[in-house]
Parts: sequence; C-alpha cells; structure tokens
Amino acid sequence: MAPAAKVAYAAESLIGQAIAYSQNQLEKLTVFLADGRLELDNNRSERSIKPFVIGRKNWLFANTSRGEKASATIYSVIETAKENGLHPYNYLKFLFEQLPQISGPQNAEAHEPFLPWSDTFPADCRMKNS
Repeated sequence: MAPAAKVAYAAESLIGQAIAYSQNQLEKLTVFLADGRLELDNNRSERSIKPFVIGRKNWLFANTSRGEKASATIYSVIETAKENGLHPYNYLKFLFEQLPQISGPQNAEAHEPFLPWSDTFPADCRMKNS
C-alpha cells in the first residue's frame, strides 16, 4: 500500500478524525497558554454545577413558576455564600434565626448586615480556610 493511501485511510478513521479536529481547533485548545489567568480545564465550574445535575430528578416539584423561583433563590443564596467564604448551612441557620427579628421598615439598609459579604457574621458562619 502506498504511503498516500495510508494517510487517506488514517484521515477517515476515528483517530484520524480526532487528529484533524485537534488541528482545526488548535488555537482554541491552547488559548490558556497566552493568558495565565485562564485555567487549564473546567473542573472548577463542573464541580460547582454537579450537585444540581445529580439532584435534577429530586427537584421535579419545581414545575411551577413559584417552585422555579424558590429553587433559583435558594441556589443563588447558597452559591453566593460559598463564593464569599461562608459555610452555607450555618449562614442559612443564622439568616432564619435573625431575619424574623428585624423590626421597623423593611428596606435595603435593614438587610445590609445579612448580605454574604458583610463582616458582621458569627465566626461559625465563616469557613475555616477563609
């Protein structure tokens, strides 16, 4: 078999298609080399959505607008707490204990100490390595 025939056969095989794809996408596959802030892989983002993918069937109750809004709200609170170095369970416990105690007008200023970036939380709300 002539060398040209081997190349044509390789290009049509699955491995040949994979090599051709890699060559066509080379710029996109190496962009992280040009910017040190970019991560080599997407493992961090994959880990952050994993609980939602695993629990998808458990949340079939969210088939109404109210259920979807409630789910989105609690997911946002939990993920924002994590990003701000808070232990989600302790943060939610603190909120559920303290928010009903607010008296007076319900405005943004009254809720400011309860936002995840506030520095007024008890120590047990903070993650140990924060």
